[in-house]
Amino acid sequence: MKSTIPPGIHRLVSVCCFRRRLALLGILLSCGLASADATAQETPRTRVVLLGTGTPNADPERSGPATAIVVDDRAYLIDAGAGVVRRAAMAARDRGIPALRVARLHHVFLTHLHSDHTVGLPDLLLSPWVLDRPVPLNVYGPPGTKKLMDGIVEAWSADISVRIDGPEPRDANRDAYRPLTTEIEPGLVYEDDLVKVYAILVDHGGWEQPVGYRFEGPDRTIVVSGDARPSESIVEACNGCDILVHEVYSAERFATRPPAWQQYHSRFHTSTVELADIANRSGAGLVVLYHHLFWGTDDEGLIREIRAAGYSGPLVSGKDLDVY
Repeated sequence: MKSTIPPGIHRLVSVCCFRRRLALLGILLSCGLASADATAQETPRTRVVLLGTGTPNADPERSGPATAIVVDDRAYLIDAGAGVVRRAAMAARDRGIPALRVARLHHVFLTHLHSDHTVGLPDLLLSPWVLDRPVPLNVYGPPGTKKLMDGIVEAWSADISVRIDGPEPRDANRDAYRPLTTEIEPGLVYEDDLVKVYAILVDHGGWEQPVGYRFEGPDRTIVVSGDARPSESIVEACNGCDILVHEVYSAERFATRPPAWQQYHSRFHTSTVELADIANRSGAGLVVLYHHLFWGTDDEGLIREIRAAGYSGPLVSGKDLDVY
């Protein structure tokens, strides 16, 4: 697939190597292999928080797909799977990340409109508003996003009416239930004083313009694949990025799937063997697996498959509420 990243996005190799060393230090710190003083000094400003690593499968240990990029005191969500608001609240409480307090969830970037990535949107739009989010939710996504968000407002119109016209004290944020929706094209889609966000065109079966995202923070660059079959654009967008968060399915267990499902998964998703190639060519400082399709294997099995396929770099299989 042809790259959609504008010229000038790539980093110098020397910078990438330095950042890779920082990523490895971060792994050591997270495993408790460095002192508390070092941890305090080396905590990166730009972090990945896995709010949900699941799929449509109803795994009680894995909420629906949702990832937070946290930079200093701000959170930028990618996708809104089932349980996203409560997972954010748990990360704020249990991981000490105040940027993920419910009333501070102000931005979400959608990769595509599959239900497992969007079923948490009504919760993300309305629950923080009820809990005094002072501003509207900013929603960025591919074509169809505005129709989806307008439909949510319409579907919950009775609830909204009671809350703004009834006795609830809503004067301070009366209209904050209205989403500010932007339908995006590949390229730079958002920028503030902390981050630049690029949408990366990927291939996810029959979806129109599914995307991954590249976040450039003050100290780290993070790429999130979204749902995607192998995409050259992800390799080019990472190009030595600090962290690559990528979906995956078990190549070994794929053989046990019915032929119709094999055809589907090979068009929509990325196998462990294919991801090993992507990881080698992307030069990521750390590869984090999410949106796993296990089919009977486990985290260690997926890592073993990727190692056997020839990738020896830093690699972890993510779980809900992991922080990198």
